[in-house]
Amino acid sequence: MQPYELSLTAAADAVRSRRLSPVELVDSVLDRIEQVEPDLGAYVTVAAEQARRVAREAEREAAQGRYRGPLHGVPMGLKDLIDVAGMATTASSRVRADHRAPADSTVAARLTAAGAVLVGKTHTHEFAFGLTTPQTRNARDHDRVAGGSSGGSAVAVASGAATFALGTDTGGSIRVPAALNGVVGLKPTYGLVPRHGVTSLSWSLDHVGPITRTVEDAALVLTALAGHDRRDPASLSLPAEDYRPGTGTDLTGLRVGVPRTYYFDHVDPQVETAVRHAVEHLEDLGARLVEVDIPMTRYIQATQWGLMVPEAAAYHERTLRTAPELYGADVRILLEAGELMSAGDYLRAQRARTMMREEWAGLLETVDVIAAPTVPTTAVRAGQETVTWSDGTVESVSDAYVRLSAPANITGVPALTVPAGQDAEGLPIGLQLLGRPLGERTLLRVGHAYEQTQPTRELTTVS
Repeated sequence: MQPYELSLTAAADAVRSRRLSPVELVDSVLDRIEQVEPDLGAYVTVAAEQARRVAREAEREAAQGRYRGPLHGVPMGLKDLIDVAGMATTASSRVRADHRAPADSTVAARLTAAGAVLVGKTHTHEFAFGLTTPQTRNARDHDRVAGGSSGGSAVAVASGAATFALGTDTGGSIRVPAALNGVVGLKPTYGLVPRHGVTSLSWSLDHVGPITRTVEDAALVLTALAGHDRRDPASLSLPAEDYRPGTGTDLTGLRVGVPRTYYFDHVDPQVETAVRHAVEHLEDLGARLVEVDIPMTRYIQATQWGLMVPEAAAYHERTLRTAPELYGADVRILLEAGELMSAGDYLRAQRARTMMREEWAGLLETVDVIAAPTVPTTAVRAGQETVTWSDGTVESVSDAYVRLSAPANITGVPALTVPAGQDAEGLPIGLQLLGRPLGERTLLRVGHAYEQTQPTRELTTVS
């Protein structure tokens, strides 16, 4: 096995025990980037020289017994919405072509302090306003979408071009590409991870979180990221916590909610079968399955778009009026639509969200986690605009991909996607676990138990 194939946890163990040096690990990942990047397009910027310099410093620290923790010397990618001092933050847009970050974002600073080594900035759907990331190809099948908006981060992790990466999630933008590329993605509770220095799409829905190869990897990154930052008005003031899930796989006594409504409506049969098998496996591990009804389902997508679109339009108001031609057509249309929404529509979406949060709080008192598909279908072909369901219903690809992930953004609850098999064409399927606010440890425990008792997954093969 090559160093780039290691999970974060395995790489950290190898570095800590001096079986692998940070320089060897970073060089392996940079060589992998050079090999696969022409076919995948995961990166906006590759910072090879800087990464090697930091890796050499990490190696010197390790030799002196100065070990920063589990991320010491581990290569990472950051979505190109996340500021790193002196580097471009382009948001994969011509609007930001000349932008240079004056300082580190909170998350970049925390990961650097924890010893992680930045190898590059990964592509996003322009300003995170989309679910496909057209610049990037799926790690499993280059003719299919990567998912978005954190497509570059997911593809980098899935292909070995980063040991872990950060993404952002406003309507599913961590979980969707993670599921479509067969890796793990975690959207934490709203406010748990600070967003200072991260380009916003919709301030009341934005989250930052890890994309990794294993659930334990995600827990290690979350432990480094979580914590209060007064510069983010939504940041929660909480004590530090170790989110590692432990080694146990016994889920006896855990109540797993299985939706009767919404989450299995208009879902590809192969996705439904794989997810229901995964849920049955949780039962085999001791969990008790409880059928649940998802509240206010008819309002979910209207509320998501009713919040996101006007907030995005407000953020881009000045540039949209002075240089609209710099935006891609798909993003410009959405921003212009946001300018046409009334204050009344926005306030109605706010009220709907408040009601939805209250209903979900009641629901999550009856179960410990909810298990459902992450996305209703696997990766569609690049350029495909719609999905047609068996009853003849036609849905846009963006609506299809956001439909099952949006509830966690509206309500702010944590959500984790874990690989749960593949369809007949070898395309990954994701199991989504949703929990109570600040219930990350339970989610990670369940996801880890499922993952540890499944057949070993190999790193995505890139032809």
